[in-house]
This record gives sequence, C-alpha cells and structure tokens, in this order.
Amino acid sequence: MSSINIEEFMPEKLAKAIANPLFPALDNALRSGRHIASEDLDNHALLIEFEQPLVMFYKRYNAELVRAPEGFFYLRPRSTSLIGRSVLSEIDMLVGKVLCFLYLSPERLAHEGIFTNQELFDELLALADEAKLMKLVTNRATGSDLDREKLFDKVKTSLRRLRRIGMIIPVGENGKFRISEAVFRFGADVRTGDDVREAQLRLIRDGEAVVVHQQEPSQSSLLDATGEQEKEQAEHDGQEGEA
Repeated sequence: MSSINIEEFMPEKLAKAIANPLFPALDNALRSGRHIASEDLDNHALLIEFEQPLVMFYKRYNAELVRAPEGFFYLRPRSTSLIGRSVLSEIDMLVGKVLCFLYLSPERLAHEGIFTNQELFDELLALADEAKLMKLVTNRATGSDLDREKLFDKVKTSLRRLRRIGMIIPVGENGKFRISEAVFRFGADVRTGDDVREAQLRLIRDGEAVVVHQQEPSQSSLLDATGEQEKEQAEHDGQEGEA
C-alpha cells in the first residue's frame, strides 16, 4: 500500500501553519475581525512566517489576508466570502479616527503611550463638530449634560468594540489603554500625505470620518473589518463594563 503524499492535498508550509497550536485561536480572531499587530508577539510572528500559504488558505474562503504597510494583519472578506462580516457604526468610525490622531500626536510619547477613556472623549469633543456628535445621540444639533453623558457611554461602547478588534490594548483598570498601530486602518486615506496628522485632523473636523459607505474590497475601508461575531456581541455592549 503506497503512502499518502500530503503535498498532493496541502502544501507543507500550510500544513505546518495549521498544525501550530496557536493557529485555532488566531484563525478565530481573524475571522471575528481582529487585527493582529506586532504587540501580539506570537500570533504576529506566526503570520509573518506563514504569510503566503495563509494568504492562499483564506483565498479559498473568498477573503484576503492583508498585511498593512505598518505591519499589522487582518482579514478582508469579499462580498462572496464564506466568512461573515458586519460594519462599524458612525461613532465607531469617528472614535477610530480620533485614536489614529492621538497615535500620531506628541502626547502619546508624553503619556508613555497610555490614554484614558476620558482623555479620548475630551479629544473627541475638542476635534469633532459637536453638533454632529450630538445628532448621533439625540438627532438634534444641541444637547444637555445628560446627552453628553449618553455620548460618553456611546464612546465607551465604541472603545470596547475597537478593543475586541485589536485597536487598543487595555492597561490595568479605570479605562486606561494603549493605542495599537492597527488604528492606521482608520488613517489609510492619509498615509501618503506630507503631514498625516494634519490630514487626519481635517477628516475629523470636516465630518468625513463619520461617512459610512460601502467600498470595493481593493479600497481602504474599515467597514468590512468586523466579523459576524462582532455584530452579535454589539447587542450586549451597553451592559458590559468599561474597557
């Protein structure tokens, strides 16, 4: 009886990648929309080592394993993909843009890279059009102190969602976090500018950061970054604790 040659069914490097004990959890994370940045040392190293065979692996699911210029990885499902996808809300997109702005700011070094929920919220109020922010909560251009509290709750919900897809890394308690390089998913449209921080600020102030629209998979967008699991978890965000 002749022995079976595994190469007839699966390339050797892909077989090694799938056999790695880290792969099941990594695969699940990618499918749920998580971004794998250099801070996630073991998973990131696995993706670096087996990038090409895994690109072909996910292509069978009509999904693209993307390695961004900053070095982080994520899955981009196509419209015909067997991997579920959902979209981020307007407030999620805006919070992501502000996180990217903070990542580019001198304050990140001054704070040793650590921010709090309140600092993010204050920066959001300082940078964005307050009337547009209030409309996300009240459908009105003005709001009361209670409306601001509701907006703060929405921002914390967005931060929890962005934490789950790898944009921020919790640090201890009290809503402290570090910003991952993966936030450049929200800054892809300013990568080629002379002053990316100024360009990012323009997007926030002009309201372009909150425009939600579908794009082709080849274009830079975070609208298809999250998986079906994210959509299901979002229903319970209001009941979760702070990031």
